[in-house]
Amino acid sequence: MNDETCRSTDLAQSSARAIHHLRSAIEMGQHWYLALLEAIGMWQADEECLDGRVYRYLIEGEAFDLLLLAERLTETARDLIPEDERVALLFNSLAPLEVSAEEMRRFMGDGRYQQHLNYFYGITVEEALILAVQDEVRKDERSLVIKEFDTIDESFQRIYDLPRAELLKLFRHDRGERASRSLKLSEMREFTYWLFKYRLKHTDKARVASDTKKALVRLKKFPGKSGSPGLDQLLGV
Repeated sequence: MNDETCRSTDLAQSSARAIHHLRSAIEMGQHWYLALLEAIGMWQADEECLDGRVYRYLIEGEAFDLLLLAERLTETARDLIPEDERVALLFNSLAPLEVSAEEMRRFMGDGRYQQHLNYFYGITVEEALILAVQDEVRKDERSLVIKEFDTIDESFQRIYDLPRAELLKLFRHDRGERASRSLKLSEMREFTYWLFKYRLKHTDKARVASDTKKALVRLKKFPGKSGSPGLDQLLGV
């Protein structure tokens, strides 16, 4: 399924059941966020098309976008959810309740929770690493009389030891696609997850650990940008 051929699909039985559970659990008195986590655990569709928009919840069959599904599900229960809390979750990754990692795993289920972790480390943390290194590049630029760096290319070179254009060619090749210099917006998460796995494969463990720590430090500075509700609880810190 792609954006160009998007046509609304029938709601799968499991998806309808998740939506029904979300609404009924809230109406019976359960906190909406806990009901949401349970509904997320019940949801089985990897992607769907609704009103001309593609919702791709699972990247490469491994990385689950919790906030995207949260957006989809809470839209069906906006009359039951405080709008300020919903907006805080979807746009600032601020959950209305403190939920531990173990509690999240229990509500969502082991498989879905592991996919959530894959997304967090493979996409959210990878994006933070790129931004952190771009900050370093800009700092180096300010120390030079003449600016020499292309910030994006230099940051990719420092992280992956290859320029972004070359990495994009490898990404296309691995997917069996024709080479292209451009990247669609809908492909950004797939490319980021591919970069994460490329880095793990081609970088020594000590450097991977150092880069991951650098990315997590940046996320701690900008908690509303973490892409994962309850960053402290998730990391056990």
